[in-house]
Amino acid sequence: MRNKKLLLVWLALVLSSAAFGQKKTRLNDNWEFVRQDLGGVWEAVRPVVAGNPESVPLWQKVTLPHCFNALDAVDPDVNYYQGPGWYRTQLTVQNPYASGHTLLHFEGAGQKTDVYIYTTKVGSHVGGYDEWTVDITQAIADFQKTDAYKTQFKGKIPLSIRSDNSRDLEMIPSDLSDFNLYGGIYRYLNLEYVPATSLERLVAKAEVDKMSKAGLLTIKAVFPEWTQAANAQVSVRLLDPKGKQIGKYQATVSAKAGEQDIYQFQVKSPQLWSPDAPQLYTVQVSIKAGADTYEQTEKLGFRHIEFVEHGPFLLNGKRLLLRGTHRHEDHAGVAAAMTEPMIRQEMRMMKDMGVNFIRLGHYQQSRIVLNLCDSLGITVWEEIPWCRGGLGGAEYQSQAKRMLTHMIQQHYNHPAVIIWGLGNENDWPGDFLEFDKEKIRTFMKELNALSHQLDASRYTAIRRCDFCKDIPDVYSPSIWAGWYRGIYTEYKDVTEKEFKDVKRFLHVEWGGDSHAGRHSENPDNALAKISRGQGADERSGDASLFGGSARVSKDGDWSESYLCNLVDWHLKEQETMPWLSGTAYWPFKDFSTPVRPDNPIPYMNQKGVVERDFTKKEAYYVFQSYWATKPMAHIYGHSWPVRWGEAGEQKMVKVYSNCAEAELFVNGKSYGVKKRNSQDFPAAGLRWLVPFNNTGDNIIKVVARQGKAVVEDEIHQRYQTEKWAKPAKLVVEKLGEQNGLATVQVKLLDANGVQCLDAVSWINFSLSGDGQLMDNLGTSSGSRKVQAYNGRAIIRVKTNGGKSVVGVKSEGLMTELLPL
Repeated sequence: MRNKKLLLVWLALVLSSAAFGQKKTRLNDNWEFVRQDLGGVWEAVRPVVAGNPESVPLWQKVTLPHCFNALDAVDPDVNYYQGPGWYRTQLTVQNPYASGHTLLHFEGAGQKTDVYIYTTKVGSHVGGYDEWTVDITQAIADFQKTDAYKTQFKGKIPLSIRSDNSRDLEMIPSDLSDFNLYGGIYRYLNLEYVPATSLERLVAKAEVDKMSKAGLLTIKAVFPEWTQAANAQVSVRLLDPKGKQIGKYQATVSAKAGEQDIYQFQVKSPQLWSPDAPQLYTVQVSIKAGADTYEQTEKLGFRHIEFVEHGPFLLNGKRLLLRGTHRHEDHAGVAAAMTEPMIRQEMRMMKDMGVNFIRLGHYQQSRIVLNLCDSLGITVWEEIPWCRGGLGGAEYQSQAKRMLTHMIQQHYNHPAVIIWGLGNENDWPGDFLEFDKEKIRTFMKELNALSHQLDASRYTAIRRCDFCKDIPDVYSPSIWAGWYRGIYTEYKDVTEKEFKDVKRFLHVEWGGDSHAGRHSENPDNALAKISRGQGADERSGDASLFGGSARVSKDGDWSESYLCNLVDWHLKEQETMPWLSGTAYWPFKDFSTPVRPDNPIPYMNQKGVVERDFTKKEAYYVFQSYWATKPMAHIYGHSWPVRWGEAGEQKMVKVYSNCAEAELFVNGKSYGVKKRNSQDFPAAGLRWLVPFNNTGDNIIKVVARQGKAVVEDEIHQRYQTEKWAKPAKLVVEKLGEQNGLATVQVKLLDANGVQCLDAVSWINFSLSGDGQLMDNLGTSSGSRKVQAYNGRAIIRVKTNGGKSVVGVKSEGLMTELLPL
């Protein structure tokens, strides 16, 4: 019941958070797009007769949000497109305010944007992640006087937008970054009408003392630059988390451009915001000037934060171990153009996993994300995209400061935010002839000072730039125990050493890659090759799959089995580190990157605990077993159809659960009850050695108990005792079809027809006919070029009600065809 109530509150808060301006409409439909440059904006608006030269280039119909790298970002055969693209639509403009302003509010577009009304350029922006607004009032008025408005466009306003993600050394982020610099209008674009006297921004600073007895809310209004000095009636209401009015203020102010103090509310013993109880107050501001009224609503929360020097993190005076992950704005089939429902689903999955902290890597993200963090109770580290490459010139540095300013101003009111990030991996050279550490230090100091000037209430942080670690308030070194360096059992010692070397320590980015669907009977074998006692910091070249010293990232099997062990060990150790402020696993979801073409799914960073389409990997449940409060139990191996070994051999079955005890059944026989002990590695003691039948399915079931709560899980696995040689042939089969989507599987068999369960051969799918291959999704079952997982691979085909032939090939083997 409590969870249901929280969900209803969360939905209400999300829906109410949309009140940004007076009248706002998302411009999602009726767009056309062309992925190339035009000779000029005239080519987007000139009269066109079908079949004439003016009809070229051909435009395609799209909806917003839209990313023009939705598919090619993970196309195994091409570099993703970096260049200009054009969008166009026609607006029906009906501003209800006689002297009001008509605005285009961009929530994010990458990476450089030019905006035109007919042939008039009305605005430009550099930076793919901060919000910005273009006032198109005058341009509309001018265009309405033309013949084209009346004849060609029949009373509508032609809007054309050029988006450009071309490579540019004098922009952040660097193209050396481990993520795509996407192009397109990939966040929502809004048409807004505001009266002549309105707000550009509402500043709501909520403070509470260490004892949580006295709250202070300071309200400031920022009027836009067009504001003409005039008297306005200002009304402010403060509502508590249940919607009850607890404060009101009314006054006449002299409205003028810039920031003005409005009022301070004293709040006695405020209800505190926290991950367990994200209490949100509401501020409603009304500004009346003449006959027009402007209204704006903001959510805010009272909480007290403290990173103890050489100690843990305190929220509202109590230790909170930050249990975190990371988010890139990236998803299968759409890339950066995630819709609001997609974002809600992703954030809900994080909360269900037990997350109370998230680092938004490596750029300002959508207001939707921040609203959800507020309402779900997820603390936030948000940073600007100064990421890798070194330090550019004046234009480069100006952009970084501008984006820092925008990020802080635009997300200032969110109680979830506890850290402003200044940079990431700024010790990574490559974009400029000069790499001057002192100049980087000087600029980092400038960013640090600017952040504190804009917001003295929050901390600053950077990750992995040791020669700057003394500058920000909080520092995270690079510790990748068991992946890029060392073995995972060294994690605690390495972390404690790094902790002692900085004033405030927070460990963000740890983990390892896993190829979804790949499992291993002996996942830790690679650790025998790894040198111990040499630290666990990532170094230049460690991410490469070629050359250099032995490391799991290069020499391991990339199995889900190994990642689960690594995560399990880290989480058990974190429970025994009382000085630790927290950590953030890198990342929550697999994401696309141009710098990893050789990974098992080309151009994918596969460190996520869910795939790029939200399919959960096994590691998701390891986190749940430590972090989630709702009783759960999960048998390892839901995506592992065939295990292998000797006849009669005892095989380990692991159960990840947060329950106090669990009982395992195999083929109907109980193998006893085990008590959970977080320090009993692996699987917190919930592991059994059992025999499997080597004919038919083995039915594995667990019944876990936490007080009166009982949860169950069940899987079926076959057990293969036949030995195999090297792959000699491919076998292709259709597994099934549902809603016009056929699932095709290929297996690698040896000369005797035995499945090669450790085969990692490259598989290439192709299609001819009426259907459509569901590829370029960046998932283990949505890529036409993919490494096998346990001697098999899957692809899906949209049949379109017709006939098709699927082709499958693997180097050194005969190509196979499957008619559909």
